[in-house]
Amino acid sequence: MGRAVALGGRIVVVASTVAFAGCGTTGGGRGGAAVAGLGAAAAGGASSAAYIDALQGGVIARLGNLDLGKSDRQRALEAEYRALEAAPGGQPVAWEGRGVSGSVVAAAPYQVGSQNCRQYSHTVVMKGQSSTARGAACRNTDGTWSPLT
Repeated sequence: MGRAVALGGRIVVVASTVAFAGCGTTGGGRGGAAVAGLGAAAAGGASSAAYIDALQGGVIARLGNLDLGKSDRQRALEAEYRALEAAPGGQPVAWEGRGVSGSVVAAAPYQVGSQNCRQYSHTVVMKGQSSTARGAACRNTDGTWSPLT
């Protein structure tokens, strides 16, 4: 089910349940909960791969001991993107894979220069063991998020 959303001053139809926030968003009220993937085309027609690549492995990369398959890692990174882009501060974005699940919680956005940034945590549960990584990322003008190192 698609829906039209305002993005960077343009109206874009998104074939997903994710509502993409505009560049100037500093508050919540959109997105949240567990939702499907980013869809074949995200904002501006870029593929979801561009958004995932920009996260540079996300904060789950800091959990080096995780043996996630490619599809589970994709689900985890999509959840990171959705939490950063659309979830209200403090609302978890959950994901599930094969024998693994996780939840990403982003804090309220804050400004660094002209960029919106968010701190967030990603908890992964695998084989009954829970691991959490924390980090921050800032939103680029093209809609991607870049982690702060």
